[in-house]
Amino acid sequence: MASDRIFGLVVLGVALAYIASALQIQPSFLSDPVGPKVFPLVIGAVAALAALVVLLKPDESPEWPHGRTWLHLGIALAVLVGYAYALKPLGFLLPTAVAASVVSYQISPRLQTAALTGVGLSVGLFAIFKYALGLGLIALPRAMMG
Repeated sequence: MASDRIFGLVVLGVALAYIASALQIQPSFLSDPVGPKVFPLVIGAVAALAALVVLLKPDESPEWPHGRTWLHLGIALAVLVGYAYALKPLGFLLPTAVAASVVSYQISPRLQTAALTGVGLSVGLFAIFKYALGLGLIALPRAMMG
């Protein structure tokens, strides 16, 4: 019960810091009508609301993960941090396919299914972000694009 409350306080602090940093975003002269602040503010508000729920209604007997689960969580965290650093130099498709494949393998350790999931997510998300939402994503590394 105490661990849930501590976790809720930490998440609430991070959410409030995230909201404060989102409020500092300056819109450019080419921004969309909604503006660049709205999405980060919504994410921060949802995180703060979730933290308040955990604070006010903690689990009476929380079960912490054991042994291998911590290893899997560490691998997933390392992959996602590496993904964030790999996006700019390697484009969207390759890092997303690799990261999604590794995380998918962590969930269900079937190599072929994980690889297909990674490639499918990479291509599908690229199409949605690039063409449906109009984001300026780079598909592959600039050196490969010519």
